Amino acid sequence: MENITASYFTKAELWLCITTLVYFLMNGAQIFETLVFVPKWTASPPDSFKLLLDGQGAGLKNFWIIMHSLHEITFILAIVFCWKTDPVRNWLLLLFVIHSGARIWTLLFFAPNIIDFQKAAGASSLTEDMMSRTSLWQTLNYVRVAVFMAVSIGLIPLCIKLFNLRH
Repeated sequence: MENITASYFTKAELWLCITTLVYFLMNGAQIFETLVFVPKWTASPPDSFKLLLDGQGAGLKNFWIIMHSLHEITFILAIVFCWKTDPVRNWLLLLFVIHSGARIWTLLFFAPNIIDFQKAAGASSLTEDMMSRTSLWQTLNYVRVAVFMAVSIGLIPLCIKLFNLRH
């Protein structure tokens, strides 16, 4: 680490702070969605599933695609620019693996279920299976949001550590 310049630290600090900020913004949206929006669309399915439809409801798909894409780009840039700082890099890699696991879980479980719930929006009745899937989705979403929050909180000590390494 002796060959690290002040310019390098500036870039590393900048990208780590940006990814931390974007992660907290993303978590704010997730917390709002979890506490306000999810209870509304899970309240009385299948009628409440209409809130998930683009054009009739919130249509949050584009927002989340943009938000997660932006965050993952900034996270990767933080890793790239912190690469020479071993302790920060190693913890960033661990946090990125945890984050990636939650994203994969989102793509394999949460997104396909939301698509199924959207398809059921026009149904006149709901099967017991769909009711239990809705309940499971809502419960597991609390876990997923907690994982994302833990990752963002884990970025704070890395910011502090990086700032302290310069001095």
